[in-house]
Amino acid sequence: MLNRTVKKVVKLNFIYVSILSASTALLLSACGSEQIATAKEVTEEKEVLPEVAVLTVHTQSLPVRTELPGRVAALRVSEVRPQVSGIIQKRLFTEGSDVKAGDLLYQINPDSYQAKAEQAEADLALEKAALVNLRVIAERYTRLLDSKTVTQQEYELSQANYQQGLARVRLKEAALKTAQIDLQRTQIRAAIAGRIGRSNVTEGALVSADQIASLARIQQLDPIHVDIVQSSQQLTQLRRRLGSGSLKPGLSAVHLVLEDGQAYSEAGTLKLTEMAVDADAGAVTLRSQFANPEKLLIPGMYVRASVAQGVESEVILVPQQAVRYDEKNQASALVVNKQQQVEVRVLELAGSQGNQWIARSGLQSGERVIVEGALKAAPGAKVRPTEWKAAAMPDPADSPARTAKE
Repeated sequence: MLNRTVKKVVKLNFIYVSILSASTALLLSACGSEQIATAKEVTEEKEVLPEVAVLTVHTQSLPVRTELPGRVAALRVSEVRPQVSGIIQKRLFTEGSDVKAGDLLYQINPDSYQAKAEQAEADLALEKAALVNLRVIAERYTRLLDSKTVTQQEYELSQANYQQGLARVRLKEAALKTAQIDLQRTQIRAAIAGRIGRSNVTEGALVSADQIASLARIQQLDPIHVDIVQSSQQLTQLRRRLGSGSLKPGLSAVHLVLEDGQAYSEAGTLKLTEMAVDADAGAVTLRSQFANPEKLLIPGMYVRASVAQGVESEVILVPQQAVRYDEKNQASALVVNKQQQVEVRVLELAGSQGNQWIARSGLQSGERVIVEGALKAAPGAKVRPTEWKAAAMPDPADSPARTAKE
């Protein structure tokens, strides 16, 4: 009986141990399968996540430039014209050379004007001599009036004759001065310093004081003006933004690009904005001034002017390839958030600088903008970001910013 009971207990223990071993093996098998599946999913996720190149953007203050057409104009222009009539006797300058103010340019034959000046001088001498006699008579009659030797009428007549003599002297002095001025004007001198052009007359030519055609032209080229044309609509928008405070006043710096596409080395200054709109063109002229030591800028030359008309504060530069437009022409960019997910940001652009857009709003400092691989990144999807490195990013100070309206 006892042996039978022992056998049953041993048999039950064996069955229990077998069941326990099988359960343990099943559990271990399940855990191993789960770990393998998890590792497989992680591997698959790493393989599936698309790789995108991102740029971490930051806010900054940026001068906003407007690129506008312009024409070079001389600082001062002097049309050389005769003030007296006569025959050109000499030309005393080299065409195309620099002249100084007061330099002698032409000599008109002075003979007749010299004779008139000498005649006026002689007439003045005669009147002064006659005045001496009238003065003596007037003084004598003044003394005799007290002794009743002359009448009051004779005294007053002597004083009147003396005053008339004084007036004739002043008249002759004015005539002499006029003759001397005409004589001086036979020497035609430069009114300003600058570069003189070709001569329109030669020796022996007859010129007159009232002629319309100029003898030559002098232009002051250093410094020099550049007249820039901006639409009245753009100017109104700029002033409205400056008034609201969304745009801070700029330094009024101007940079030029010449006809051959090369940048002009000297920076200019904006001098004035005309308070009148051209009715035909609907534009306003802005005048700037540039140093021109090498005479590279020539009056009449066409240029492109980049005008710093304000400073955008708290803006972000975004590579142009990172910005896309929808059917409504709304600009947007894709960013990667902290969870490595793609999000869409709608941008408000203020213009461009080089190959970058100026974003006024839509992005925050420190956000990562997708520059390359945007076609593989759908909004809401996870991506694997890597830092984007541009081959040649232009310096913002070297490339003028332009307004979005352009």
